[in-house]
Amino acid sequence: MQIILTSTAKKQLRHCPEYIARKFAYWINLIQSLGLREACKYKGFHDEPLKGYRLNQRSVRLSKAYRIIYRELTPTAYEIIEILEVNKHDY
Repeated sequence: MQIILTSTAKKQLRHCPEYIARKFAYWINLIQSLGLREACKYKGFHDEPLKGYRLNQRSVRLSKAYRIIYRELTPTAYEIIEILEVNKHDY
């Protein structure tokens, strides 16, 4: 299993709170041990497809305020595009 972090995602990960970085690492471990299809079944992450200009990308919730935006390159390779902080003003 190959997980690729974009330079934007690496930078955002360095600036996010420690608990978000730990939950991100936990999600990566789930994908590597169970595979994406099984990891998607964990309801706490709310893995969902995106629409509009983010078509072919997916979102995973790390908390109410943080999301991972990723896309599947191949069945065994994923690119983490961004780790977004979402607040009520972005809705």
